[in-house]
Amino acid sequence: MLKVWGRRNSSNVQKVLWCCGELGLAHEREDAGGAFGRTRDPDMLARNPNARVPTVEDDGLTLWESNVIVRYLAATRDPGGLWPEDARVRAEAERWMDWQQTTVAGPMTTIFRGLVREPERYDAGTIAAAVAACAPIWGIADRRLAGRDWLAADRFTMADIPLGVMARRWLQLVAEADRPAMPGLEAWYARLCDRPAFLAHVLDVPMT
Repeated sequence: MLKVWGRRNSSNVQKVLWCCGELGLAHEREDAGGAFGRTRDPDMLARNPNARVPTVEDDGLTLWESNVIVRYLAATRDPGGLWPEDARVRAEAERWMDWQQTTVAGPMTTIFRGLVREPERYDAGTIAAAVAACAPIWGIADRRLAGRDWLAADRFTMADIPLGVMARRWLQLVAEADRPAMPGLEAWYARLCDRPAFLAHVLDVPMT
């Protein structure tokens, strides 16, 4: 059985758990990271030398890096579904997944930590600057989603998972008055909210 180490309130762990939910994939999860510690225990460092979550084991294979794990699960459990078999469509999916990590994650981390996890460490100006930096970034996704339901294909794919976790934070933490209207992004997010696995592993988990 797939084993997942990581706490449910981690955005990166949520990607993996949401993917498991979409796949109906049985798994065992052990709390690790944050207040739970464990990541620097010798057995965990042997699995993941970065001392971060998530880490997974699947039939003798150990993986870390959340988007890689989502790719692997999609490819091995749902080729032609979450995993696009067409190379061009798959490249589209992987582009949006990488963009989430290289472009979206930085300013979104400042917003999340400043408003939720470590507000004592961030002043209002720093948070406002991160919101201002994020607005044009999310605008890229909004324009992509204008007139289409999903990021990479005509169906939900692995591409929608990493960005969906971040979109929840953008749309719930930043007041509507402080961000531009993004009808494409907002309609896509509403479709995500109709997915039971998104509800169970992202929306129903408090942001802490």
